Amino acid sequence: MPPVPAAPAQAAGPPRANTIVVVLALAGIVVALMQTLVIPLIPQLPTLVRASASDTTWAITATLLASAIATPVVGRLGDMYGKRRMLLLSLVLLVAGSVVAALSDTLAPLVAGRALQGLAAGVIPLGISIMRDELPAERLGAATALMSASLGVGGALGLPAAALLVERADWHALFWTAAGLGAAAIVLVLRLVPESAVRTGGRFDLVGAAGLSIGLLCLLLAISKGAGWGWAGAWTLGLFGASAAVLLLWGWWELRAGQPLVDLRTTARRQVLFTNLASAVFGFAMFAMSLVLPQVLQLPKATGYGLGESMLTVGLVLAPSGLVMMATAPLSARVSKARGPKVTLMLGAVVVAAGYGLSIGLMSEIWHLVLVSAVIGAGIGLAYGAMPALVMGAVPVSETAAANSLNTLMRAMGTSVSSAVAGVVLAQMTVTFGSVALPSADGFRVVMAIGAGAALVALLFASFLPRRATATATPHDIAPAPATVPSAGS
Repeated sequence: MPPVPAAPAQAAGPPRANTIVVVLALAGIVVALMQTLVIPLIPQLPTLVRASASDTTWAITATLLASAIATPVVGRLGDMYGKRRMLLLSLVLLVAGSVVAALSDTLAPLVAGRALQGLAAGVIPLGISIMRDELPAERLGAATALMSASLGVGGALGLPAAALLVERADWHALFWTAAGLGAAAIVLVLRLVPESAVRTGGRFDLVGAAGLSIGLLCLLLAISKGAGWGWAGAWTLGLFGASAAVLLLWGWWELRAGQPLVDLRTTARRQVLFTNLASAVFGFAMFAMSLVLPQVLQLPKATGYGLGESMLTVGLVLAPSGLVMMATAPLSARVSKARGPKVTLMLGAVVVAAGYGLSIGLMSEIWHLVLVSAVIGAGIGLAYGAMPALVMGAVPVSETAAANSLNTLMRAMGTSVSSAVAGVVLAQMTVTFGSVALPSADGFRVVMAIGAGAALVALLFASFLPRRATATATPHDIAPAPATVPSAGS
């Protein structure tokens, strides 16, 4: 059936529009907090849950895998059955996962709770899609830029807050706090965010969802565990091979399906394709900073390059980058309106590369790292603000949530690859400190140089976007997609 047209966006006057933006951005920040929630716990987890250090990494890996699987599926379900409905379901899963983790004293329930938290990752792309449906055109650019930046804002602000809680309270308080924030977000969304009338209807592509989930699960498991298993190990190579085979079959199915989970023909459009490629590389570049700066801050001063600071100080040093991301969201929207989102994305790539360039020579003082993280945060804020505009300007309104979810997934894929690459570099470039091998100063510089290179690759991808890439469109700017007719292969 054809999508139902939305109510006129102009019906949402300024007060209502402001409320929708604030509530959705807060929900996005709450979900993004889950990224850094357990980082202060990592050194203590083996003791706290009575498990080996290698096993406790599943508390992070489970969230990564669950979010990768949930994001595209929830996006498509949002287009079909209601974006607000799926956003609320995602927040309910976040609260449930937080409660399970808060009640845990062993590894298994903690990992289960973290996986449930990961299933909430679709909140940010769903929030962007709701904004497209509900806000007036003049508000849409700044609002989607802020919502997109909330991914970085929550991650940056969550680290000092989590570190403070771990230092002052029992570790279970982290998850009780997450549950409370999630519950507050549910209440605010229920009371203040309307359900969009834009729906595609139709039949959900279960085969496509299963194929994509299995393919991503194999790929991300190989990436996240490859260092421990050995990159040439049987498990690692087997998972990479299985992922390639499953994703090829999945692509064949999606091209034949009448109502596919992901419209590959739409994602192959020049504007969508190169935006997604740039997003993956930006995900890589963003996470390189998060892997290096905390280690430099915490390593002993006796190493000659470590600063010997606490985890709380680490959070306080990285927090300004999140605030800068938020502050640059309106600037991103203004640049996109004046020059087009392609220019904004390219500008963001240049700023990120410059920030990493600074880090190669400025890593010996706390203020050096604050400056580096703030500059990189400004570039990420510019770029992340442009990405939703580029994606939504090239897809039908009936596919908004699915397209934004795929873009978010591409960022997550880049983040996973960044973690693996940095891990390999830092494991190979070490110095002996006492009886312990630690990453060397040159190793940290190489990772930061790779981050700068990744930003320049994103700049290259952005240069292939159409000369005046289409900015964010409202439901009235794009004709509804035609009703789909199931093919013989669906």
